Amino acid sequence: MKFPANLRARAACLAALLLAPAAQAQDAAVQAPEAIIIAAQTYLLEQLAALPGQASVAIDPPRAERLAPCDALSPFMPSGMKLRSRMTVGVRCNAPKPWTTYVQATVSVPGYYYVASRMIAAGQALTPADLAPRDGDLVALPPGVITNPDTVVGMTAAYRINAGQPVKGAALRNAQSVVRGSNVRINARGKGFVVSSEGQALDNAAPGATVQVRTASGQVVSGVVRNAGLVEIQL
Repeated sequence: MKFPANLRARAACLAALLLAPAAQAQDAAVQAPEAIIIAAQTYLLEQLAALPGQASVAIDPPRAERLAPCDALSPFMPSGMKLRSRMTVGVRCNAPKPWTTYVQATVSVPGYYYVASRMIAAGQALTPADLAPRDGDLVALPPGVITNPDTVVGMTAAYRINAGQPVKGAALRNAQSVVRGSNVRINARGKGFVVSSEGQALDNAAPGATVQVRTASGQVVSGVVRNAGLVEIQL
């Protein structure tokens, strides 16, 4: 049996109208991948905020077709993962239906870092002339590489830094810091009196930090670093 063309057209329109809500409902039952991308991207930008320069974060399209819609997405860094050029970010949903997915991200922060312009000997105080700028991706550098020379000028090298080597915070110490193995004066302060003695620092410590010192008698005491040669104990 054949139906008139206009009747067939009306039937097709009606079918489309009836199927549209079902299709929309099906779409609504799936987590929007764009929301996952935005959550992961925002999270990484927050983690990169401490680095100078304009951060760039690109997220690979996630597989979200089997994920239920989520009221609140919680991005996180997987255990053992650190910021690097190519990395994984987790995105977790707690409600209404819990799930966890992982996305791949490409991260970069172009900027300046500093290397030794010449060999810096252990114990040498840094001057501006000891530092030379280099440009590169700050995310790809070892942790702790110096990006602001003003924060380290005047500090001393804990060990030799070769020319061209990136200068890291771990290689430097405050000129007023106590150095492990160095001799220090110990001032034990009580109410109305001060007793002084000599000892040997058992660790590195900056001013204001607590350090253990071995006295001439072999006793180990703890005190607060005042400068490179003085540790104070409150009695």
